[in-house]
Amino acid sequence: MTKKLIFFFLYLLPLPAAGQPPHVPYSDQPVLSSSTTKVSDHVWEITGFPNIAIVVGARATLVVDIGMGPTNGATVARVATTLAPSNSKLFLTTTHYHTEHVTGEPGFPPGAVLIRNAVQQQQLEKDGQVLDDLFRGMSEEDKKLLASVVLRSPDVIFDKEVLIDLGGGVKARLLWLGGAHTRGDELTLVEPDHTLISGDVVQNKTIPYIFGHDSTPTEWLATLDKVAMLDVAHVLPDHSAPGDGSLVALERELIGAIRTQALDLKRQGITVDGAERAINATLKKQHPDWADTNASEFVKSVYIDPADPR
Repeated sequence: MTKKLIFFFLYLLPLPAAGQPPHVPYSDQPVLSSSTTKVSDHVWEITGFPNIAIVVGARATLVVDIGMGPTNGATVARVATTLAPSNSKLFLTTTHYHTEHVTGEPGFPPGAVLIRNAVQQQQLEKDGQVLDDLFRGMSEEDKKLLASVVLRSPDVIFDKEVLIDLGGGVKARLLWLGGAHTRGDELTLVEPDHTLISGDVVQNKTIPYIFGHDSTPTEWLATLDKVAMLDVAHVLPDHSAPGDGSLVALERELIGAIRTQALDLKRQGITVDGAERAINATLKKQHPDWADTNASEFVKSVYIDPADPR
């Protein structure tokens, strides 16, 4: 029987304060098998939560995001091997430190080279165990998937950028351009495809979410300004459908509009609760086809952003 790659929907909320029970709306429905979709000439996607990117060169393969738990990680590794059976080298990296993105690592074969930016690694070391324990308490399936998970240290830790030559003219630039969804968000630019593996930094028809307020809307916009300079043709997000390069400008427009409206309401003396209701109503009217138009956490982030006027 073919093993299925199991991913679960999790809408992450800020980490609970000490002594407070976590509140995480959650669904435990599996969403995919190990099937793949081609995004560009050298980039494949396993669609799920999160989307997994597999970049195939002539000599080596790069996997971006590695699933939740070793069982999922092993399935991703098998898919990567199937796509490029003759490749002698496997590289792994993660878009950010959340449980469903990083804990598949023990399922990969020995010799896989794990690469991560320094800010993300610091966040993982500080808060990763808290999130893992949160998942373990949500269902017996999660508890099983995450049983005895011990993550190793990366083989390579970089500050702002590292280049991986996968052979045959295929190169991947791993980039840390600043905070967005988290402080340690990592982007991967694949050449010659002009494909951006964007994590949560650029999404498609999805409301932005700042996890735990460890980044700010101001930082996110500044990061998107840098992303725009990459001039990409394809975008593969981690929690929404792939699209073309226009997603970068659309994400900046969306975040800028939410921030501007929130600041206007703040200056008028509207409470944060009132601003959330008003902005959510606007977004629902503007985007009736979106599955979720709840920007409450992002509005909260605008209200407490020290870079924004009081």
